Amino acid sequence: MNFPFPIRQACPPGACVCDRDRLFADPRADFRILRLTREEEKRLVARLESLRDLEDLRAMQGRMHAQLGIVVTITPSANEVRTSRGIQIQLESQAGLCRKTRAAIPAAIRRAFDSRPEIVYALLNERDLLHGA
Repeated sequence: MNFPFPIRQACPPGACVCDRDRLFADPRADFRILRLTREEEKRLVARLESLRDLEDLRAMQGRMHAQLGIVVTITPSANEVRTSRGIQIQLESQAGLCRKTRAAIPAAIRRAFDSRPEIVYALLNERDLLHGA
């Protein structure tokens, strides 16, 4: 299949669970995720690590969904949140999304949280966990 844009190279057989073959088997499949080449993934991770505030995070979530079809869900734990590790960052299951990318995106967001704790505070306050503190 020919694409008008460069696509991500396939992972070695057995090394990944991305179900890339399932994309090519379905004629109605969403091929946007294949635009995320390894170089583009590095740029995305660097951009996520340099988040400025909660609005920037929400904008990046929207851009990842619009351009790549990646849905990132970020929710504070139902219990007490003492560190940024208490915030759940999940990527919706998607055919073509590499195992390494599934790990790299949440890790980059956590690094942004560690360097800018005000993002975590704003995220918690968004759910009114701080009660105006």
